[in-house]
Amino acid sequence: MRWLGDDELRVWINLAKVLLTLPGALESQLLRDADLTLLGYMILARLSAVPGETLRMSEIAEMANGSLPRISHAVARLEDRGWVTRTVCTGQGRRFTTATLTDAGRAHLAASAPAHVATVRRLVLDPLGDDFLRLGDAVERIVAHLGLPTEILKPQ
Repeated sequence: MRWLGDDELRVWINLAKVLLTLPGALESQLLRDADLTLLGYMILARLSAVPGETLRMSEIAEMANGSLPRISHAVARLEDRGWVTRTVCTGQGRRFTTATLTDAGRAHLAASAPAHVATVRRLVLDPLGDDFLRLGDAVERIVAHLGLPTEILKPQ
């Protein structure tokens, strides 16, 4: 067994603190300022970045690394607010559901984004400064090693 060295342990413990604390801090800001969970924000942002602003529920689940029931519940909450619509589709002998960003959802995302981006900058980018891009390269290697997609789509 190869144990962590002192420096490795220090970095690992601090990374674990970030992994456990940062999502809650981001979600607190979103709930307070936009009445959105972090997952809800990420779903709206992802929909805004794809052609037609529509994804299959399974694609949203993959993006969020979540189960279909969890994603279905989150999308239902967004639909109740008028920010997305769900459509049951059939094709190739299969039935699936898509989620589409609405005009109201796009407007809510646009209104929510400045405060969220400011929080991301304050909590992550600003403390890292020039090291942020190096961290990005390292995190991308972890994401790829986990078998998750590394591409990022920008809003259209």
